Amino acid sequence: MRTPASGLLQRGSRVLTVGVTQWRATVIGIVLVAVVTASVGPLGDSARPVQALALVVPVVVAAVLGGHRPAYAVAVAAALAFVLVLPPVGSVRVRVAEDATALAVFGLVAVVVATLVSRRIETLAEVERQRAALLRAVSHDLRTPLASIRAAASDLAVGDALPPPTATRFAEIIGEEADRLDRLVANLLSLGRIEAGAFQPALDAVDLAEIIDAAARRLAPLFASVTVRLDVAEALPLVRGDHTQLDQLVTNLLENAARHSPPGTTVTVAAAGERERIVIAVADQGPGVPPDEAAVLFEPFRTGRIPGVGGVGLAICKAVVDAHDGTIAVGATPEGGAVFTVTLPRE
Repeated sequence: MRTPASGLLQRGSRVLTVGVTQWRATVIGIVLVAVVTASVGPLGDSARPVQALALVVPVVVAAVLGGHRPAYAVAVAAALAFVLVLPPVGSVRVRVAEDATALAVFGLVAVVVATLVSRRIETLAEVERQRAALLRAVSHDLRTPLASIRAAASDLAVGDALPPPTATRFAEIIGEEADRLDRLVANLLSLGRIEAGAFQPALDAVDLAEIIDAAARRLAPLFASVTVRLDVAEALPLVRGDHTQLDQLVTNLLENAARHSPPGTTVTVAAAGERERIVIAVADQGPGVPPDEAAVLFEPFRTGRIPGVGGVGLAICKAVVDAHDGTIAVGATPEGGAVFTVTLPRE
């Protein structure tokens, strides 16, 4: 289990690594500027375009190796070398206006190139990070239900040797774990639609009380050691939203609460109408949300010790709420657990 001290050391190590990488990229870029300047200097004043293009290369290298900060530093060094070192410096002709213009144009080009390259590299790095996180999350979340299904199916294969109650329980385990796999796949499909910009709700009048009750009954196996208390206001106003997406929202919040509630504790689901909004609150008596994780809790694969299904459950909750012009927030309960509060517009 990771302690706060170990987390601090890991964060400090990452900061140090990033700092060393940027410093090395800057040094390499400046060395390349010196090498390029010495190489293209003998070409003379007539080769200014070639010299300018050659000096962009160290800027690109610095951007690839260290990101935008080293690239900007190397761009400044390259611009100064282009104006102050390369010919016509030292000639009898003084062209202050032309050199000033050349400095401005070259500096602008170098900065733009550095920005574009560094952003592309950072985007590719983030995509690779999310891909690796997705593989880890999916492999972890698939392994447990598949193992349970395989074990139960193997025992059922014994046939008449099992007493009926035991065989029935094994069949229930297979059904429960299959439902868990179905929720995982649904979340991953929703994540794909979110990233593709196709996560649009089909708005209709939706009964949230019915969704909450159905989700609580469907997830009853997860709450075998936890008490679920529903506090839904009578005649709860309808919500204008997408029934499937809102069901996924409630299901993910309940599953998240179930997986972080110690045995013998209570999960409370409350829903009430407030003016033009419906407020849903899902509270547990678990470990709560560390302050340093609350800011990234609703980002995919950034959930740390507070995971949803495959690390995307709470991210999908945020996407559903945003698509319905609502809000979602996490706070602490008096008992120290976590409470997720969602507001949605009334029909």
